[in-house]
Amino acid sequence: MKLGLSHANIGRFSEPDAAAELASAAEAAGFESLWTVEHVVLPTVYEPRYPETPNGQFPFDVTEPIADPFVWLAFVAARTRRIKLGTGVVVLPQRNALVAAKAAATLDRLAGGRLMLGVGAGWLREEFDALGADFARRGVRLNESIELMRRLWTGEPATFSGETSAFSNVISRPTPARARIPVHVGGYSTTAAIRAGRLGDGFFPGGYGQRERLRTLIARARAEATAAGRDPEALEITARWTKNPDELSDLDALKELEEMGVHRVLIPVSVFDPGDLSGALHRLADRVLNTFAS
Repeated sequence: MKLGLSHANIGRFSEPDAAAELASAAEAAGFESLWTVEHVVLPTVYEPRYPETPNGQFPFDVTEPIADPFVWLAFVAARTRRIKLGTGVVVLPQRNALVAAKAAATLDRLAGGRLMLGVGAGWLREEFDALGADFARRGVRLNESIELMRRLWTGEPATFSGETSAFSNVISRPTPARARIPVHVGGYSTTAAIRAGRLGDGFFPGGYGQRERLRTLIARARAEATAAGRDPEALEITARWTKNPDELSDLDALKELEEMGVHRVLIPVSVFDPGDLSGALHRLADRVLNTFAS
């Protein structure tokens, strides 16, 4: 079982000293990865439809600082050597996909091949409207963006013709450090599971709150991979633990996730004691990693 930290670029960790402390402590403790979230802007009035809370509202205050994921990860990449860097997730349909491909490849090259690019369709219509992005066609744009980024990452002349993007014989360099950046499709829906199985290197269905729902989504993603002629076992599954890490004391929950086929569990950084961040990270990592290594 791999252990990572999510929501790493929110709140006080959007500040430089706290970001550097978190990254260094997580790497020293043995965490496998750090994951960011993304919202360019947060509306103060919105239709509640967030998929992972019962009331459909944000799980955090809209005034909470959220650092840009690529910039934040570049900052902590310069202060670490081994820990992997994930976006969980970039709302890719809100971005120009060619610009996103360039940013991701540059970050991956500078970080020595440590980037895992989590992407999602997004759910917040009001944010799309503020950015002038097409909410209704975000799924089509996401699918096309994944494909065209992979073409650009080869560093060779690339051509693409789709409904939302088109270009001919263009080159984008630098290329990723290991030729290809793994793309993890995020989303707590059947549509996301289908997309992950057909297009993704990984699937990030989010929270652990609804266990049977999570089990169903993982099974669907793997079935879609099989139907597309891909290896379903190669699809890396990431889930997020949404409760206090102290509740992992007996590790039964993590063992259940492992039995479901989950490869990586992310824990929000907000649940740790800010007064003893390094100690809390070390204690949890030692308990979990020693158990799953045995």
